Amino acid sequence: MTLRGRLTVAFLVVVLGPVLLGAFFVGATLSTVDRSRATERLGLAAAGVRTSVDALCQQLRAAADAVALVADPAARPRAADQVVGRGLAAAVVIADPAGRTSYATAGGPAGPWQDCVGVPAGRVGALAVQVRLRDPAGVDLGAVAAAQPVDPAFVARLAAVTGVGVTLLDAPGRITHTTENPGVRAAVLAAARKAAGDRVAGTGDGRYVRRVGPSPGQPLPLVLSVPAQRPPGLYGALVAAVALAALLAVLAAWRLARVTTRPLVELAAAVDRVAHGDLTTRVPVRSRDEIGRLAGAFNRMTRETGSYVAALTSSRDQLRNHLVVLGDTLASTHDLQRILRVILDSALAGTGARAGAVLLLDGHGVLVGQCVEGLAGRWPTDDPADPATLRVPVGTGVVGAVAATGEPVRGRWTAPETPTGEPTCETYVAVPFAAPDPRGPERPGHPPADGDPAGPPSAALGVLALYDRLGGHEFDDDDLVTLRTFAGHAAVAVENVRVHEEAQRLSLTDPLTGLWNYRYLRESIRREVERASRFGRMLSVLALDLDRFKDVNDTWGHAAGDAVLVEFARRVRGVIREVDLAFRQGGEEFVVLLPETDARGATIVAERLGAVVRDQPVVVDGHGDEPLRVPVTVSVGIAVYPDHAAGGQQVLDAADDALYAAKAAGRDGFRLAPAAVPDPVRTQEIPVVAVTVSPPDGLPRAGAADPAGAAQGGASSGPHPPRQSRGR
Repeated sequence: MTLRGRLTVAFLVVVLGPVLLGAFFVGATLSTVDRSRATERLGLAAAGVRTSVDALCQQLRAAADAVALVADPAARPRAADQVVGRGLAAAVVIADPAGRTSYATAGGPAGPWQDCVGVPAGRVGALAVQVRLRDPAGVDLGAVAAAQPVDPAFVARLAAVTGVGVTLLDAPGRITHTTENPGVRAAVLAAARKAAGDRVAGTGDGRYVRRVGPSPGQPLPLVLSVPAQRPPGLYGALVAAVALAALLAVLAAWRLARVTTRPLVELAAAVDRVAHGDLTTRVPVRSRDEIGRLAGAFNRMTRETGSYVAALTSSRDQLRNHLVVLGDTLASTHDLQRILRVILDSALAGTGARAGAVLLLDGHGVLVGQCVEGLAGRWPTDDPADPATLRVPVGTGVVGAVAATGEPVRGRWTAPETPTGEPTCETYVAVPFAAPDPRGPERPGHPPADGDPAGPPSAALGVLALYDRLGGHEFDDDDLVTLRTFAGHAAVAVENVRVHEEAQRLSLTDPLTGLWNYRYLRESIRREVERASRFGRMLSVLALDLDRFKDVNDTWGHAAGDAVLVEFARRVRGVIREVDLAFRQGGEEFVVLLPETDARGATIVAERLGAVVRDQPVVVDGHGDEPLRVPVTVSVGIAVYPDHAAGGQQVLDAADDALYAAKAAGRDGFRLAPAAVPDPVRTQEIPVVAVTVSPPDGLPRAGAADPAGAAQGGASSGPHPPRQSRGR
C-alpha cells in the first residue's frame, strides 16, 4: 500500500473509530438507561398498587369486623349503615348461615364481587371481604360482607397514586377499565400478554408494560404502563453526526495524502505507531529543513503527549475513585452531612484546592455553612469549629452573588470594603447547585432553539466554593467543569434527602389537621406500651369524638366541617404536652397518647380538652360577610395501661368502649374504662422489680419506688418516636 493510502487509512481509523464507538455507546446507554428507569418506575408503581389494594382490603375487613362485633343482631343493620355512612365501605351485606341475605345496605356496587383473598374467574365489579358471624360457643350465625366498587374511578385513583397508566382486565384478558388513551390500548394489551411475572415488555410505540396480579392480597389483574423517555430523533441525530464525521474525515485524509510526499514514509510509519497507542515512538532528525523541523516537532509532541496521558490517567483514576465513593454514599445513606462531606472532600481532591465550603440556603435568604475544610485562619468569626458561623446573605459577596444569579464564577480575591462574612483567600471558584430540572439536564453550549420555552431557572439550593489551588495557580475552566459535576451530585443529594423527609412526613401525618395518622398510631401504641411495660410506667389513652359532627357538615357544609377539624386539632395540640402524641383516626375521631400519665392525670387532660372546645365556638367563613360561630363539644373515653388492658390494641379498644359510654351518657363529657378482669386460666403472677400500683380510690398513678427507694416516674431512657409538636 502506498504512503498516501497508509496515511488515509490511519487518519480514518483514528478519527472514525472513536466516533462510531461513541455513537454506539451513546445510543445503547440511553436505551438501557431509559428501560432501567421505566422498569424502576413500574416496580414502584406495582408496589404502590399492591399497597393501595391491600389498604382497601384491610379497610373492608375492618368495616366487616365492625359490623360483626355488634352482639345484638337487631343493631347490626344500623352498624352496617354507619359503616357505609362513614365511607369505610360502599355496601355491607348480612347473610344467615344458609347464605340468604338478611340485610343489605342501599346502593351497593354491581357484581360480581371478588373476595380479597381469591382469584377472579371473570369480570370484577367490586372488591369484598367476608367475616363469619359466630356466637360465643362457635356456632356459625352467618356472615358479614363489606364491598367497595372496582370502577373507572377506582382505576383512575390507582393511576393517580402511582403516576402510571393502569388497566384492569377480566379473566380472559379483555380490558374492563383503563386510563390509557384509546390509541395505545391495543398495543399495551398485546405487550401485557408477553409480560410474565415481574418482567417488563415494550410496545412498538415506545411504552413499557408490566402485569401486576392476581396474587394473594392483590386479586385484581392489572396492567401498568409508562411511556419511554428517550429524546425524539435520537438515532437519526447519531446517524447524521457519524455521517458528517465520516465525510469530514475522508476529505481531510485525502488532502493530507495528496500534499504528503514520499520522504514522509518514515514519519508516516511513526505516526501510524503512535496512532495505535505507542507514544514512545521517535522519528530520526536527519536534516534541518521543513521535514526535519516536522520530525523534531513530532518528537516533542509525543514526549509531551506521553506526559499528558500519564497525568490524565492518574487524574482520571483518582477522580473515578472519588466518584465511586460519592456514588456509594449517595446510594447508601440519607445523612445530609455525610453526603456533603464526601462531596466536599472529592471536590478538593479533584481540583487540588486547599480549602472549601458547602453552604445551603435557609428559609431566610441566607447561605449557611454546612460543611467546611481548611478554613483555619481565614474564618470571619471567633468560632472556627462551627461551620454554621459561615453565614452569607444571598446577593452579598462572591458566594451570595452565585446563589442569586445561578452563574459559576472564578478569579482572584479582592477584599471588599464592607465585610461579607466570607473567608479570605487568594483565588476562588464557586458554583451553584439547584434542584434537578424536570425537563432534563441542560447541555452546555447549546441554548434553547427558537420557539422552545426557556422556562424559569431552577431554585438555588446552595453553593459549593473552593479556595486557593495548590501551587498558587488560579483555578481554570477544567476546575470549573469538575466542580459543576460535584455540584450536580450535591444538588441531587440535597433534593433526595428533602424528598425522603417529605415522603416520611406525608406517610405519617394527616394532611388536613397535621396530626399523626392511623398508621403511625398503630406503631406508636406498640412502642409506648413496650416502653411502659419495660420501665413499669403507665400509659393513658384518650379516644376523642366530636359530638354531632354530621350536623355541622349538614348545616354549614363540609368546608366548615374541615375548618372545625383543623381548629379542634390546634386546640388539642395546645392542651397536651410536648411528649404527648395526638392522632386523627379518621373523620371526627381522634386519639391522644399520654405517656407516664395515670387515670387522674388523664381525667384532668380530658376536662381541659372539653372546656377548651366547649367554651369557645369555632369561627368559620360564612356565605355572607359575617363569619359563623359553630358550637362544638367533644366526648372522651379514657383507658390506662396496664389497669384497663394488657396490650396496645386492647387499651385502644377499652378507650373506644369508654367513648361509647360517654356518648351514651349524653355527650360533652368523659368516661373512664372499667378495670380489666384477669383471666384466671391464662394469668400467672410474675415477680418484677418495679411495679405500678393503683391506690384504693381506683384512679391509678404513674411511678413507683424501686427497692432502693428511687422514684420510677419521669422520662424514660429508652428510644422515643417522633413527638407531635405543640402547634402554638
